[in-house]
Order: sequence, then C-alpha cells, then structure tokens
Amino acid sequence: MGDAEPTSADVGAIGHDPTALEMFYRRHVAEVTRFVARRVGDPHTVDDLTTEVFLAAIEAAGRYRAGRGSPRAWLLGIARNLVAAEWRRQAGELDKTQRAAGRRYLDGDDIARLEEQIDAERAARVLYASVAVLPRRLRGVIELVDLDGLPLSEAAAALGVREGTARVRLHRARRRLRAESESAPAEPTDTTFVRGLS
Repeated sequence: MGDAEPTSADVGAIGHDPTALEMFYRRHVAEVTRFVARRVGDPHTVDDLTTEVFLAAIEAAGRYRAGRGSPRAWLLGIARNLVAAEWRRQAGELDKTQRAAGRRYLDGDDIARLEEQIDAERAARVLYASVAVLPRRLRGVIELVDLDGLPLSEAAAALGVREGTARVRLHRARRRLRAESESAPAEPTDTTFVRGLS
C-alpha cells in the first residue's frame, strides 16, 4: 500500500492479510483515535472504540466499494457508527459498575497517552456540544465536514448519502447554527467555529 491511498483491493486484503492490515492500521490509527477522542472523554473507552473500529473494518473489508468513498471516509463512517452505538449503550446503563466491567487493563503510559489525546481534543468536544442543538441528520454532516475536516464528498460517503444531499444538510446546519449564535447572549467563548460558518 505504501504512501498512496489504499485501493479497493488493498482494503479488501485487510480481512485476510496481516501485512495489509498492519499497513492499513498504521496509516489510519492516529486519525481514528483523534476522531473518537473528540467525542469521548474516557481513555479506556477511546482505546476500546478505536480497537472496535479496526475489528469492524476487518469484518467489513470484503464489502468495501471504492465508488462509495475513500477508505478514510469508510473507516470514519464505521467509527461514527460505533461511537453512536456506544452513546446509546451508555445512555441505557444505570449501574456504573457494569460500565467498568470487561475493560482491558491499560498501563500508566497508555492512560497518559490517551489522556493527552483527550485533552488535545477538549476544544473540539465543546464544539460538538454546541452542535448538539441540531437534528441528527444535520449534525452528522457538519461534524464530519467542519469539525473533522473531511471533504464534503467523503462526509457524504461516511454518512451513506449522496453528495448533493450532504451539501443541502451542511448549508441548513450552518444556517441554523448562525441563527443560534446570533440569538444567544454574548459569552466569552471560542467563536472560531461559528465565524468559520459565515
């Protein structure tokens, strides 16, 4: 796979070729970890979800189709679905001891590394909270384009919609956030994101 973007055959190979999997993992693990850390504040959960993303990618590798988006968009679409599933799971849990069960042991270095990543993404989590006022369909595209930096075509592929649909949703989301920010009382917060919507 080298430095070039993986092809369909390269992605398909991760399901059965350990070398292809290792190269794919090394190429994408940092981005997947950042993606998850922007949305989750617990280092154990970030580690678990990052692992789950690659396990799901191995399982789905044979179904990857390049015409539906790049490997990056495909992988971040998997990550988005797993993070959403985790949020639903956590929302349904009432017993904190159940949430702690089944986690693999992280040593001090692992926790420190993940805490650094979580701290680095803290500002992004504040921005994610600001887009929480949007309906899920609008929120998904603005998160992927304006917060995660995906091109519109890749965001559309990650969401499983046409690019035109994603463009309309992005426009509506930005318009609603501008209206929200204009009607909200002035607060000393980071307005970089809202200014970027102008």
